[in-house]
Amino acid sequence: MDARHEYKLCINHSDYLVLRSRLRSTLKHDKNVNKNGEYIIRSLYFDTPGDKALREKIDGVAKREKYRLRFYNDDTEFIRLEKKSKNNNLCYKVQEDVSNKEVKKMLCRNYDWMADESRPLVTELYSKIKGQMLQPKTIVEYAREPFIFPAGNVRITRDRKIKTGIGNIDFLNKTFPSVPAGDDVILMEIKYDAFIPDFIKRLVYIDGRRSAAFSKYAAARIYG
Repeated sequence: MDARHEYKLCINHSDYLVLRSRLRSTLKHDKNVNKNGEYIIRSLYFDTPGDKALREKIDGVAKREKYRLRFYNDDTEFIRLEKKSKNNNLCYKVQEDVSNKEVKKMLCRNYDWMADESRPLVTELYSKIKGQMLQPKTIVEYAREPFIFPAGNVRITRDRKIKTGIGNIDFLNKTFPSVPAGDDVILMEIKYDAFIPDFIKRLVYIDGRRSAAFSKYAAARIYG
């Protein structure tokens, strides 16, 4: 599991228009975008009864992890289980494909099938469910515009229209009730491996904007 650098910037709509123009004229989109250059992400986050993942984020704990289920563009037949770990600004992510049927079992608190799985991440989540009482907490959904550059494996994303399920965990319901997750934040994330080219640093520079510790999960949990 290789480490990646990750930085986040909270930007306003004017910043977004400037950055979009720069990025679209220079970098390519991820191949999975729609005609608007975006795709929709829906995630279901797990946490403990005492909200360990949420509290560690709020308290600024340097080394932390979280688990989530995720699908894209309403395609509930292609779902991933992901574990995202952070150590300061270094990010690690592992993922496994899971089926629609398996996710339905998780949503019904049926976890016994996970114990003897051959997929390491599935059995790891099972151990956390049993050991830490990890459980589904809330849904987060948003529109993402992704840009990529091969040198340094650079990925720049812009996330907007961040919504929460207000404690609802009906993850596979494509019309679940949702509300905006707080203020109308636009979040830019910059991820890369060992280095980031200087011209990309110049592309994403906005005077007066500094790295922010914004969490979509934490913003969504304000509502339950």
